[in-house]
Amino acid sequence: MSERRWRLGGVCLLLLMLTGCISSPPQRLTNACHIFDEKKGWYKDARKSQDRWGVPVPVMLAFMYQESRFQAKAKPPRRKILWVIPGPRLSNAYGYSQAKKETWEWYKREAGGWGADRDDFGDAIDFIGWYNHTSHRRNKIAKNDAYRLYLAYHEGHGGYARGSYRRKPWLQKVARKVADRSASYTHQLQGCEKRLQRSDWWPFW
Repeated sequence: MSERRWRLGGVCLLLLMLTGCISSPPQRLTNACHIFDEKKGWYKDARKSQDRWGVPVPVMLAFMYQESRFQAKAKPPRRKILWVIPGPRLSNAYGYSQAKKETWEWYKREAGGWGADRDDFGDAIDFIGWYNHTSHRRNKIAKNDAYRLYLAYHEGHGGYARGSYRRKPWLQKVARKVADRSASYTHQLQGCEKRLQRSDWWPFW
């Protein structure tokens, strides 16, 4: 009996550890300084993506806010069958960046490596940087143009080139919100980025 309790306790401890590994969203989503102060290591990951792809940190952060509200395991809502019964999800998008499985596989082949996970912040923000870099290369969008970059992120590079977003006023409105949030994050980071850069060298972060 004691051995059985010991095994049960071990299983419970393992489940508790696994649960603790799931990153909860920051408490203050609208302030970039507070996000990076709370989530140690996120600033380093964001800067690494910026240095690699040339997309500003505030742009990538605004994308992640819009896509998942910084929820590691975010998924699209389900369709409703007969307006009541939960049906299949709208897409297989998942994680911080809401990347679809096919696009994520493309990213892993091109830049991310086979170990990249959609529910890992560092991998997800690198994906956002890579995708926007690709939008810059394919669609000639400036890397600090959060509005047009988000349109391409939502519609795909081909859809953006065809101007599919022009028939979607609601999407244009969302893209404007992303651009406004990027500008807000930019202003906030001006007041704390030097401190974050110094803290980035702290060995326990």
